[in-house]
Amino acid sequence: MENFSFSLLNLDAEIPYHLLLLADETKEAIDRYIFNADLYLLHDVSENIAVMALCKISDTELEIKNIAVIESYRSKGIGSILMNKAKEIAKENHYKILTVGTSDTGFQQIRFYEKNGFIKSGVLKDFFIENYPDPIYENGLQMRDMVVLTHHLTE
Repeated sequence: MENFSFSLLNLDAEIPYHLLLLADETKEAIDRYIFNADLYLLHDVSENIAVMALCKISDTELEIKNIAVIESYRSKGIGSILMNKAKEIAKENHYKILTVGTSDTGFQQIRFYEKNGFIKSGVLKDFFIENYPDPIYENGLQMRDMVVLTHHLTE
């Protein structure tokens, strides 16, 4: 991670909605989890380039609620750096499972998570229909279901 620094955001710091909104559709959706999550920022010399929100689900499970990279840094391995950091944080805190959810229309995201060691483990039917007031489209398709992927951590 040469030229990059990674830090946990202080509780009293301003929430970087501009970054979080790259991966979530509304501020209201973000507000449903952000106050129960640990928020991490990845910075280069001059700016915040990525964000990751991690939320404790149980004593054994940690969930990635949001992971986003600014446009100019995409396809440069930054997402994988964040995934490795999430795994490291989970292991350090003795979690056994790391989970993430994404839209069934998020083909690129699903491939990304699978490439980083996650496997599909479930589907939350009609998640995006029931949790967002307006239809959301991705890849020309309406987002309906959330695909849940898990990564089992080893010691």
